[in-house]
Amino acid sequence: MMIHKGEADALICGTLGMFAEHMRYIDQVIGLRPGARHYAAMNAIILPSRTVFICDTYVTNDPDAEHIAEMTLLAADEVRRFGIVPKVALLSASNFGSVDTPAARKMRAALALITERAPDLQVEGEMHGDAALSEEIRMRVFPRARLRGEANLLVMPTLDAANISFNLLKTAAGGGVTVGPMLLGAARPAHILTPSATVRRIVNMTALAVADANAPRPQESLF
Repeated sequence: MMIHKGEADALICGTLGMFAEHMRYIDQVIGLRPGARHYAAMNAIILPSRTVFICDTYVTNDPDAEHIAEMTLLAADEVRRFGIVPKVALLSASNFGSVDTPAARKMRAALALITERAPDLQVEGEMHGDAALSEEIRMRVFPRARLRGEANLLVMPTLDAANISFNLLKTAAGGGVTVGPMLLGAARPAHILTPSATVRRIVNMTALAVADANAPRPQESLF
């Protein structure tokens, strides 16, 4: 309510309670940014040799192609706030058509929508995780891929895939050093953490919330 009334510039919550409950109040009081139709959550993992962003880790169980496209554009916009050029991989059990499942078809449809709306964005899919992180593997499988180098933004077909990947990576390889969850799509800076958030993550998210609050708010839709 303080944000709604203009008495605060940003919100961090979620260290107690369920993510969905906080999400419900943010939706009711703050709402979506102009043109956005969905929320999404993104986490960053700081690994020894790279930083990767994973989306959607907390909000939508099984997003459709339109939602995947929208969250990808929102996530790419947020990645740019870190001073990083987004390189997007749409992940799937299919590697450039190797499997024809509903999830693979969804990611192909999302790619078409993203390419139409953001032709300059480096994005490719649908692909396996190793092809996303290794240009050598990707070029061997699909030499015509538009994405060059290592992907840094991994967009998953379902919440299960994103959340499992994030938690495995942060524990097995990331030393628990993460930023997020970053809530995408809200009209004002509002981020829902989790009860497992460390002091370091709260400090990181506070800095991110300040940066978001000082950034120009979009008056028109990205979409």
